[in-house]
Amino acid sequence: MSASENRKLRVCVVGAGTRFLSGITVYNFGLANAMSRRYQVSTILMRQLLPTILYPGRERVGMSLTRLRHDPSVREFDGVDWFWIPSMLRALVFLVRQRPDFIVFMWWTGTVLHSYILLALVARLIGARVLIDFHEILDTGESRLFFAQSYVKLVAPLFVGLASGFVIPCEEDRPLLEKQYALGTSPVTVISHPPLDHYQMAEGQVMRREAPESCCNLLFFGTIRPYKGLETLIAAFDSIPEDEIERYWLTVVGESWEGWTLPLELIARSRYRDRITLVNRYVHDDEVAAFFTGADAVVLPYHRSAISGPVHVAMAHGLPLVITSVGALPSTTAGYRGQILVPPQDVDALRSAIAQAAAMRGQRFSHPNSWDDMVRDYSALIAAVAPDRDTTGVMEEVVT
Repeated sequence: MSASENRKLRVCVVGAGTRFLSGITVYNFGLANAMSRRYQVSTILMRQLLPTILYPGRERVGMSLTRLRHDPSVREFDGVDWFWIPSMLRALVFLVRQRPDFIVFMWWTGTVLHSYILLALVARLIGARVLIDFHEILDTGESRLFFAQSYVKLVAPLFVGLASGFVIPCEEDRPLLEKQYALGTSPVTVISHPPLDHYQMAEGQVMRREAPESCCNLLFFGTIRPYKGLETLIAAFDSIPEDEIERYWLTVVGESWEGWTLPLELIARSRYRDRITLVNRYVHDDEVAAFFTGADAVVLPYHRSAISGPVHVAMAHGLPLVITSVGALPSTTAGYRGQILVPPQDVDALRSAIAQAAAMRGQRFSHPNSWDDMVRDYSALIAAVAPDRDTTGVMEEVVT
């Protein structure tokens, strides 16, 4: 005799853990927590992305730098190590026990590719549909390494071929991703990035600001890498006329990667060095909130970009935002009234945009997207991939 009972659709989110903390970690936790309001969610975290000695931020690997936590309803496995033994066996047991209907993989680095292929294969064997959420075509540091680039180009099609649908940050990325990974005819959905809004001031916490209150405190935040364009910002800051510089202060907060020291050298030689605050390390979540609360505007002059965590932290705080019109940035910030777009590597345009941002000092703006919007868009993708599934989060299961 059979009876029917309703159960929530089961979704497993696979992505970055907190041991190698990054913006992808924040997104990964946020997505799992947001989806838990509609679905029964589990998560498998990538714990040891690669041998620590090979990681650009190796000095802070494993440090307690975040207050990120999953919702109590989210079942968490933390996590899979690059070398698998014995973590992968435990992850596979966890996956089989959770029996997800859908499994969502965050894609940003080739270091997880061998783990993703095995997890995706087992997920398919137990009846799950595979979705891939692309954050990068490939990490910019890896894309400069011939071996890493060749490995991903050769092996990634095996992983992509297991997927039933894809998430991309903007339409501009679609041709590049299709060229690199041959997405085929599976549904591709553009999902806008929500605010990274978990960085909140704790009770009794003081904002971080060396700038005098009379100044517009310009904040550059994030890892210092060749594509981030900090050297362009230093040049623009140095080009401000002497009779105007009293209106400005520059705060740079970020960890150097890939041996990129040029921006630090330019700061040391800057004619306005006494008006620049430099914090050259990866900061704790509590400090993130303190630095953004102390800022009057955020300036992120990237030379290239797919999506950017600092952009969405700035938008979550409602700050005026100067960014370059590269990659997905114009699309992902569309609708944000505090946005000021400039061409990449244009010092004069950047200096002019800084003056515009200073004129907006004190104004606050709303982020145009939300986590609920993201879950809604994911539900639409699930419906396109498996129209027989109930995307409200509840499905009928036959029990014998």
